[in-house]
Amino acid sequence: MTAGFRTVGVVVLLGLALAPSPARAAAPAPAGDWILKAMTDELGRSRDSLRLSGYEAPYFIAYTIRDSDRTYISGKFGSIFQSQTFENRSAQVDVRVGDYDMDSSEDQESFFNPRQKFIPNNIAPLDDRSENALRRVLWLLTDYRYKAGLMSYLTVKSKTVNDPKAREAGSLTRDEPVRLVEERPPMKFDRKAWERDVRRISGVLLDYPEIFDSSVEVSTVRLTRYFANTEGTLVKTVDDYVQLLAVAVTRATDGMLLQDTVNWYGRRPEDLPSADAAVKDLRVMVERLVKMRDAPIVDPLTVPVLMSPEATGVFFHETVGHRLEGQRQQGEEEGRTFKGQLGQKILPEAIDIVDDPNVTEAAGESLNGAYRVDDEGVKAQKAVLVENGVLRGFLMSRKPIEGVAKSNGHGRSDGYQPAVGRMANLVVRGKSPVPRARMKELLLEEVRRQGKPFGIIIQSIAGGSTNTSSYGFQAYKGSPRVSYRVDAKTGEETLVRGIEIVGTPLSSINKIVATSDTYGVFNGYCGAESGMVPVSTVAPDMLFAEIELQRAQEGTERPPVLPPPAVVRSTGGVKP
Repeated sequence: MTAGFRTVGVVVLLGLALAPSPARAAAPAPAGDWILKAMTDELGRSRDSLRLSGYEAPYFIAYTIRDSDRTYISGKFGSIFQSQTFENRSAQVDVRVGDYDMDSSEDQESFFNPRQKFIPNNIAPLDDRSENALRRVLWLLTDYRYKAGLMSYLTVKSKTVNDPKAREAGSLTRDEPVRLVEERPPMKFDRKAWERDVRRISGVLLDYPEIFDSSVEVSTVRLTRYFANTEGTLVKTVDDYVQLLAVAVTRATDGMLLQDTVNWYGRRPEDLPSADAAVKDLRVMVERLVKMRDAPIVDPLTVPVLMSPEATGVFFHETVGHRLEGQRQQGEEEGRTFKGQLGQKILPEAIDIVDDPNVTEAAGESLNGAYRVDDEGVKAQKAVLVENGVLRGFLMSRKPIEGVAKSNGHGRSDGYQPAVGRMANLVVRGKSPVPRARMKELLLEEVRRQGKPFGIIIQSIAGGSTNTSSYGFQAYKGSPRVSYRVDAKTGEETLVRGIEIVGTPLSSINKIVATSDTYGVFNGYCGAESGMVPVSTVAPDMLFAEIELQRAQEGTERPPVLPPPAVVRSTGGVKP
């Protein structure tokens, strides 16, 4: 089934302002919202009065409050181990000295300034109507960031003496202020019902003595983001995230540690499967994992590889997506893989890549990376990255780069680190798809053409990593969770273990042979310099002429000396 993309409007759009101005008054807060009122009141006071005699006043100030309301349930062996709800509220302040062309943010050490001995806490009050307490938090953070900004600005100015590239692209894009405020009803999550389901789902693993450890976890997060700046932007967005995760751990007969998971993501509780459906999927995963204990290990080799949509998505996330983040095109510490290549061919002509945070669903699944406004208060926009194999754009935050002076709403942060350009919903499209049923035939044709003994099918992947810096090699690594060796002569599929896919991005992405007509979704979280953020990839099955395989770290140990204790059922019976 070919993926369909659906965008759902769930926000109250109160209007877009005109072009930004540093002197613009902070937008008034909606009546009744004490957090936004505290933010705008303190922002206005700082904008009007914050200046140290003899030094520059800040030209830009932004406040962020992130409220995270979580529920977490975990269980194993048919019992609940944790069940709790907790709330966290934090503040982040950005104060810039200078101007849009060059400001204090260019000092990469500004958040770790040793000259300032007192660092105020960024924890915000949880009590309702705590305007005084919240304004005090913002006041102290603003004072700290302003003083740090003054010192950083002097440092940045001094660098221009010897560095001719210091003013190459500017420090902050000029983007339209946004005014957008959301309200949503409370999430309907039956905690007691889910505790019963976790007991039942986790109890299934007692039927498999080979599984010596396991976990079933359910989590919900309601993330409310508040943002205001001196350009007039005022934003409140509400996002819900839900997850059901089952993990099973065993050891191969040679002692290699083996682990597999079943993971369900969604944006509302009804996106998660029923207990019956979860148990069914879990049994499939566990029975395959038990078989993997005796599966052969593949020695290092370069062979044709057929990736599932999930694996293709992770592959493109690591090899291409991170290298299309705007800030990676400048700075001596970055590899700058695609710097200066706008308008040039970087992929096969049949490949298009976009990133669209506005898409909320694809291939029947909710997308983890969807949002309406990014973490710098810029409206989310579709970013056309590659078209017909030609580089058309980058994932832009408000940090301009050479040739690109506008954000496209991809400035993202975990609320603790400065926002940078990041992926949201990365969509990889093949423009000459073939039926999915034909993909294995094409794999075998390629294997036989090359005279290789086998090819590899990667069904699922645990994740990946990549190096984009100028230090070390420009390389990536993926960790397949479920892979099959496909015999060149017979086409027989054999479950294998202990492999990783590795290589250099520019070489690997130009080995694409074919893409299927069927799309799938990989939901997850991505960690980078601005923290852990929710992301999704949408991609088809993809055949590569060659991918390098290396052996994974084995980590061999003896399994438990004694068998697991006998399982006592509620009926009084005993199962060995």
